[in-house]
Amino acid sequence: MRRRSLMIAVPAGLVTLAGCGDDKADSSKASDSASPTGGATSAAPSPKIVDGPLPAITAGTKFDEKPTIAKGGGAPSKDLAVKTVIAGGGQPVAEGDYVQAHYLGQIWDTAKVFDNSYDRKTPLVIQLAQGSIIDGWRHALAGKKLGSRVEFSVPPAWGYGEQGQPQAGIKGTDTLVFVVDLQGTFNAKSSAKGKEAAQDDAAVPKVGTNTDGKAPSIEIPKSDPPKKLVANYVLEGDGAEVGAKDSVLVQYKGVQWDTGKEFDSTYGRKALTSFSLQQVVKGWSQGLTGKKVGSRVVIVIPPDLGYGDNPPSGSGIAKGATLVFTVDILAKM
Repeated sequence: MRRRSLMIAVPAGLVTLAGCGDDKADSSKASDSASPTGGATSAAPSPKIVDGPLPAITAGTKFDEKPTIAKGGGAPSKDLAVKTVIAGGGQPVAEGDYVQAHYLGQIWDTAKVFDNSYDRKTPLVIQLAQGSIIDGWRHALAGKKLGSRVEFSVPPAWGYGEQGQPQAGIKGTDTLVFVVDLQGTFNAKSSAKGKEAAQDDAAVPKVGTNTDGKAPSIEIPKSDPPKKLVANYVLEGDGAEVGAKDSVLVQYKGVQWDTGKEFDSTYGRKALTSFSLQQVVKGWSQGLTGKKVGSRVVIVIPPDLGYGDNPPSGSGIAKGATLVFTVDILAKM
């Protein structure tokens, strides 16, 4: 079972391969399991949220433990049944946020587990937004606090719809039961929180260390740009290292070395970006591989590892430009 199931679209940003002439990108692929991504193709009305019924959690009752859920007893609710099993004390999750969570999903009538992240030992990171995740998750989790375990049942209208998810054994009439452990949340105000690293190389741009969610400053040296890739910590996090095939959730800002002019920024869009390191320019993939989650990294990309003489149309990037990015690695996906 693959770590990410069903297709999650990678937002088109200027760091992606579009326009750089690299044909080795490996787009996200569907799998034979069913995570809560995607869902019914047309939006259903907001559900009524009720307390139950919900099946018992018979084992794995602690936060972040893989739960065992009993088979549903009797008919499930036609509404969205939601229960906070463990109340956390962290930040509330808002619709539109990205959430990091462990989860298990099974079918009400049969107790068949169709997907879980606990066995993969990798939590899901997904945006609570229409079109990114099934509506049942959006409505059940919005307002819940980090550190909470939430159990909920999702009728087809707020799940996979009448078409179901046949490759996962989910019929269009199946009500689904989820247990979700909320670990983290990220939004447009999120920043890396790592330890400040020395920025003592005068030949490398100096990047601001603010962690208030605002775009950090980038000071370009008054010298020629380096000929080789530079990828240094500004803030060094303590999370897992990013692998060459991983997908990441980031904040970033990009400027041209020669002019210092900004050409792209998640801060300006007020929206985080996620992508696979197999779908970005080589300077990004090489610069972020091996870096730790929770870090801010300054990357200086020479033309041969960026866009070369083929920058994206309308980007404002000059041919042969050396690019400078500050990147906050918020999570692996």
